[in-house]
Amino acid sequence: MGGSFQDAAQWTLQHGYWLMFLAMLIEGPAVTAVGAFVAALGYFNIWIVLTLSILGNLVPDAIYYAIGYWGRQKILDKYGHYAHVTKERLLWLEELSKNHAWKALAIIKLTSVLATPGLIAVGSVRMPIKKYAWICLVITAPTSLFFLILGYYFGAFYDTLSGYFKGAEYFAAAAAPTFIILYFVWKKLRKKIVAGIEKK
Repeated sequence: MGGSFQDAAQWTLQHGYWLMFLAMLIEGPAVTAVGAFVAALGYFNIWIVLTLSILGNLVPDAIYYAIGYWGRQKILDKYGHYAHVTKERLLWLEELSKNHAWKALAIIKLTSVLATPGLIAVGSVRMPIKKYAWICLVITAPTSLFFLILGYYFGAFYDTLSGYFKGAEYFAAAAAPTFIILYFVWKKLRKKIVAGIEKK
């Protein structure tokens, strides 16, 4: 029985990185914070969590770019209106990405509703792939690092508390809503950042 439990635990840890990465493809910041929290308890490698967090952002970016590069006419022009992406908005994004690549990608990646169609639009104007990848990395890395540090220090604090006090699990329970609150604070802050960029 003990052996079976140990094997199951070992399997979970061995495959945990893959599961974490798949979750990061859907909701990177929150999963990064949770992964870092668990890393602080010694179950994951913090640097692998950071790497997966960044890749979890960049892999979809590459896919959307490729879709735009090879299939813009079939996808955005035909289905863009379902995501409230009008032809006027597409033209604006294309013009912006040609003349102000950094500004365009910052607005697109920090605005949830624009992320998918926006990155496809950038691919459709054939922005150089190296330039695109570099800008996406520079925008993505600070966000991943912020949530990594946040989750890690919550985890380290919990680990310290559990060594001195009984009931430290209540802190872990309180950490979950705290993460949620901070995540929504980040989303509001992100909107302000985008508004500031658009004014420039």
